[in-house]
Amino acid sequence: MKRPRRLIFSGSRKAAVQVLVAIAALQLTGCVVGPKYHQPAVQAPPAYKEVGDWQPAEPNDQNLGGNWWTVFKDPQLDALELQVNVSNQNLKAAEAQFQQARAALRYNRADYYPTVTAGPSATRTRVSANAPTSSLLRGATYNDFVFPFDVSYQADVWGRVRKTVESYREMAQASAADLATVNLSMHADLAVDYFQARSLDAEEQLLNTTVTQYEQALELNESRFQGGIASEVEVEQAKTILQTTRAQAIDVGVARAQFEHAVAILIGKPPAEFSLPPLPLTAPPPHIPVGVPSVLLERRPDIAAAERLVASANAQIGVARSAYYPTISLGASGGFESSSITTLLNGPSGLWSLGLSAVGTVFDVGRRRALTDQARAAYDSQVANYRQTVLNGFQQVEDNLAAVRILENEAEVQDQAVVAAQRSLDLSITRYKGGVTSYLEVITAQNAALTDEVTAVNILGRRMANTVLLIQALGGGWDRSSLPERPECCGKLVSSTGSK
Repeated sequence: MKRPRRLIFSGSRKAAVQVLVAIAALQLTGCVVGPKYHQPAVQAPPAYKEVGDWQPAEPNDQNLGGNWWTVFKDPQLDALELQVNVSNQNLKAAEAQFQQARAALRYNRADYYPTVTAGPSATRTRVSANAPTSSLLRGATYNDFVFPFDVSYQADVWGRVRKTVESYREMAQASAADLATVNLSMHADLAVDYFQARSLDAEEQLLNTTVTQYEQALELNESRFQGGIASEVEVEQAKTILQTTRAQAIDVGVARAQFEHAVAILIGKPPAEFSLPPLPLTAPPPHIPVGVPSVLLERRPDIAAAERLVASANAQIGVARSAYYPTISLGASGGFESSSITTLLNGPSGLWSLGLSAVGTVFDVGRRRALTDQARAAYDSQVANYRQTVLNGFQQVEDNLAAVRILENEAEVQDQAVVAAQRSLDLSITRYKGGVTSYLEVITAQNAALTDEVTAVNILGRRMANTVLLIQALGGGWDRSSLPERPECCGKLVSSTGSK
């Protein structure tokens, strides 16, 4: 019983080896159709225009690392930012999309290998005694046990599978860059909302302090009125500016509550379960290293994502062009069949077949040409999107460089205005107490001083927000090397530290 089985499998192995060798030869001698990818050229200026005379800190990778928010040296901000990675739902959605792209890559990479199916079956059949069949089968009852398997494989002679895998690999890389973009955006939004809330805390503190001063001024005017020195008009003027300032201090709470709620959502909590302790903003923002514009191409994840989509579209041109060539497929089947399960796996029960086919389109009324033109147009579209993304990146850096630089100069001038306004107020109060002028001059000086102080607080808040936006525009310390690597052997996404 063993000898026939050895003969059958020996012959099948020999035939299978011959077919596989032929397929391997076809793939080795075949060519990968489609254009070779080259990263589109973009024009980068030698330096940023809006840097001007403002000299930021020297470039230092430690200043813009992965946790870029630590440059602000704010423990409360650091604690909030760490919660974004764990609880932010937008970030989780982007991560799920990246996992989806990886799964699509694995699905298409499976075309490198043959597909094996098996369909065992067991039947018991009785043939009719009056059936129009051989007299030997009429009225017979028999079993049929079958254990078959089929192997199908499409040879990647023209590189269709390789180009498809390449396209999905680049799309997965683009998805990884999109994840980094969302991550940067969520952290930057949190920092902006946080500093806006702290700026409002400083404004509210200033208004409450001013209210205390105005209460003292009202008491002074009431005493002077009771002593016959001041008029009732001056008392009412003091009440008016006091209540107006109180209303301003209360109104700050509206925007402050909204920023607190925004922070809660960014860290994945309902606003009802989160409270942001008041912490008035006092310190100026740190200087941020900028570098040269050409570095931005490697630092912004959205630019990297756009470039990876160009590479994916380029591979799709090869997929479209492979349709001009025939599809070569290998089919094989084998297994065992017997009327008795005890002899199912014996040599004489074996069966097998091998086949090779080639199918090519002869006439399709220009359909393949249309698909190729469509792929080329999609590639041109992605190139244009990539170059526009680069331009937008340059604009965002320039915008925030200008804002940071100009606001720094404005803050210096505004501080001088605050000092001058306070000096004017002190002189007006002295003049009023000496009976030289009316209380209207004091109120005018009070309004001017308060307006200048509120403006100075708002400028500090804007400086902090624009510093965060500048960091975001520069990529937040991200680097293109953070993208998964692209080994050509198998299409897996692997980082320098391990599997991704």
